[in-house]
Amino acid sequence: MSHTLEWKARVYLFEEERTTKARAVIDTGTTVLTGHGTARRNPADADVPEIGDELAAGRAVQDLGRQLLDIAERDVRGTATRRPDPRPAVGWPM
Repeated sequence: MSHTLEWKARVYLFEEERTTKARAVIDTGTTVLTGHGTARRNPADADVPEIGDELAAGRAVQDLGRQLLDIAERDVRGTATRRPDPRPAVGWPM
């Protein structure tokens, strides 16, 4: 069975003073999930915006990943087939 889908993902970055915030959005066509991440620059560190962007975006994508794994685990539990109760033993007890 062949199965092909396209999911659309976007990452939005917002920087205010020493804090970078990221919002990662994934649209599966049936569900939209949003992950969030934040990075804060220590005042003693050099001002390199790319580092804050990478940290905040990475954390937002990790948040999305956790959400997707949680959903998959719930789906697996929901579709697991119930096994019949074991048959009672037959014959003489040992």
